Amino acid sequence: MGGGGGGPPRLARSPALPSPALSMAAAARDHLPAAGLDEADEAVRGTCEDASVCKRFAVSVGYWKDPYIQYFVRQAKERKAPEINRGYYARVHGVSYLLKAFLKKTECNCQIVNLGAGMDTLFWRLKDENLLPRKYFEVDFPMIVARKIHNIKSKPPLSKPIMESHSGESLLIGSRGLGKAASTKSEKVCPYCQRPDVDSHSLDSSRYSIIGGDLRFSSDLEEKLKKHNLDIQLPTLLIAECVLVYMTPQQSANLLKWAASTFPVAMFINYEQVNMTDRFGQIMIENLQRRQCNLAGVEVCRSLDSQRERLLLNGWETAHAIDMMKVYSFLPQADVKRIEGLEFLDEKELFEQLMQHYCICWASKDSSNLGLASITF
Repeated sequence: MGGGGGGPPRLARSPALPSPALSMAAAARDHLPAAGLDEADEAVRGTCEDASVCKRFAVSVGYWKDPYIQYFVRQAKERKAPEINRGYYARVHGVSYLLKAFLKKTECNCQIVNLGAGMDTLFWRLKDENLLPRKYFEVDFPMIVARKIHNIKSKPPLSKPIMESHSGESLLIGSRGLGKAASTKSEKVCPYCQRPDVDSHSLDSSRYSIIGGDLRFSSDLEEKLKKHNLDIQLPTLLIAECVLVYMTPQQSANLLKWAASTFPVAMFINYEQVNMTDRFGQIMIENLQRRQCNLAGVEVCRSLDSQRERLLLNGWETAHAIDMMKVYSFLPQADVKRIEGLEFLDEKELFEQLMQHYCICWASKDSSNLGLASITF
């Protein structure tokens, strides 16, 4: 979780921003002059890592297990506040609960599209649990994707599971294969490994694809996904964690409308800010603005009702939204008790305020009557 506290002194010690997808903040900056855009992009690339660093720290303390995060991000140089760690715990487990309910309803005969995935490790964790969908897609800012692909190529614990799950002749990362022969037609150079690469912004295997793209342009997005064998007839789960808030309301509406009109059977999970019109919410906004991250879509984050309404207005049949404090109360209480014993939390009021300013929303449409509308906590 990111955000703030009851006043500036508290907020100053909360270094985390709320999303592994902060790279998508750039989507809201197309109006900036070139120099300003470059500066904003640099700020975004710096903050993109924040959530992954926070997750890695929480994992190192024992909040949950993730053996793959270490290959994407450095260990934190300083301790993260307990309320931040608990917030990430609730977020990871809340999204996971809904995702696994979808996988159960579809018996994994489905696809997942993770929008603004950042350094997320979900594909590898699902493989370990034998819960891989038919295909798993990630989309993010091209610079973030190039970095992630470099990590995958250079670290066997990441590349091996992709190779193990792949079937077919060639496994392409740009022009170079991942452990299999592939042609090298281009003299372009990957910015991370400095090797020739046809396209360092995409990787495609039979079960996992990662694509550099701009979520503001759903027609381009659909074209890129289809090149990587997106099947619009398959039940599809789309995940967006703190992504829509960095797009204008019209841009996020277009994305939601595209998803609802493209897939006959689908579910959308959205994690982001809520209740942002009060003083606490305003301080969160000011903190992000100081880091050049403007919440272009914050007006939709007024309330749980406004979050639900957006989903229903853009073609989804059912929609739910609950704040993260409620999600926290729904998680398995034995494990909650375990993690609450990991660190002493002296700022319970701050924790509750943070949790009341983030929410999970989920929506579905279900022409096959798989029972997606019944998914809930």
